[in-house]
This record gives sequence, C-alpha cells and structure tokens, in this order.
Amino acid sequence: MTRPDYTTQAGGAALGGRLRRLSSAIDADAARVYAAVGVDFEQRWFGVLNQLALNGAMTVSELGVALHITHVSVSQTRDSLARAGFVQSAPHESDARKRSLTLTRKGTALVAKLRPLWDAFDDAARQLDAEAGDVAAALDRLDAALDKRSMYDRIMASLPGQA
Repeated sequence: MTRPDYTTQAGGAALGGRLRRLSSAIDADAARVYAAVGVDFEQRWFGVLNQLALNGAMTVSELGVALHITHVSVSQTRDSLARAGFVQSAPHESDARKRSLTLTRKGTALVAKLRPLWDAFDDAARQLDAEAGDVAAALDRLDAALDKRSMYDRIMASLPGQA
C-alpha cells in the first residue's frame, strides 16, 4: 500500500519541506543536464558566476545583496569557485579593506560556453512557471509576507506564553 505524501497532504503546514523538495528536484535535474552535456559544474556556482559575468567585479557583500543570500554562503561559493580556477580576488578599487571578485579567463570561457545552456534553463523555467500558474508571483508574495513578518516571529507568537 502506498502511503500518502505528507508534504502534499499537509498543504501550507509543510511549506518549508515542500520548497526544499522542489528545489532539490530542480537542482538534481540541472545536475543531470550538466552531466549530459559533459560539463563539470555545481549548480550553486550559477548565481555568483552569472552576476560577475553580468556586472563585472563585485564584493562578497554586493553578491549577497544581489542574490539575496548570506555572506557565508557567498564566501563558501567563492572559495569553491576559486579552487576550481573560475574566480579570483583582488583589492577593491576604492576600499582597501574589501576584496572584489572577478572571473578568471577560465571562468569567462566557462560562462561563454554555458550561456546557451543557461538560456535553455531560462526557457524551461519560464515554461514550467507558466504551466504551474505563475509560481514566481506566488513566491514574490511569499517573500513579501516573510519581509513583513518572519517565520520565527509567527511561530513564537503561536507558542503558549510567548506572545
């Protein structure tokens, strides 16, 4: 007997689990695509590489703001990309306390090679979003709701004696 899928049955109560599952499925398919075309690429590299390709030199803080991810996450990705030879770090042009990241020649070549593939990813994502009824708009609303009141605040307000 097949058991029902908890995250589907629970609806909004399992929102985090459902988002993690969907993200994992999308990332797994992306990894399969990279492998199928013979490219050794980590999906977590995309945001940083793409931002550097689009904007030129950026600091870890600027990348974090642009990608809406933590400084630690950007730093870990930077380290991984540097080990792979795709990015390099140099003193910031106007603030010696900061370091700017740029693509290396190897990184620039990788981005050029992957750009058509990334365009195909974008097309597939737009198709999926349209088929699913504009999920991106729902995620925008979710972002706005969390900006208005965090999950932490919502949970703490629901706990007896914590309101």
